[in-house]
Amino acid sequence: MKMISKLEDWGDRHHPKLVDVIRIVLGAFLLFKGYLFFHNMPFLRDLIIDAKLVDLSTDTITALLYYVTYAHMVGGTLILFGLVTRLASLIQIPIVVAAVFVVNIPNKAVNSELWLSVVVLTLLLLFVIIGSGPISLDKLLTNDEKNTSLR
Repeated sequence: MKMISKLEDWGDRHHPKLVDVIRIVLGAFLLFKGYLFFHNMPFLRDLIIDAKLVDLSTDTITALLYYVTYAHMVGGTLILFGLVTRLASLIQIPIVVAAVFVVNIPNKAVNSELWLSVVVLTLLLLFVIIGSGPISLDKLLTNDEKNTSLR
């Protein structure tokens, strides 16, 4: 637990504001991707079925559809605004790992989204370590708590 605290402290101290712009773009991208999945559920269902990792029941596929869709939409919104960014990024990681290793790598197409999935995965891992940053609701809320505790 001490190691995690040290890592969080290091991430909070070494966070340039430019990285916050990248966090905002990543959050908007994940929100948009979730929106696209929401409006095209058959496409996402076909991706899950075509992966053929295990024989999944209809209920399991439906649960995965909603998990992926809403995790992207809610997690993307949280990352966009910088609210519990570490947790929101952590929840996204299994989805993006599956996108890289189950969907994109087996897909030999030239226009594969492999590079985009790898970049998103790298950024999510980065934000699990460094957190929200100075331009975020987390920072705004912690400053408000410090200011009210001084009164």
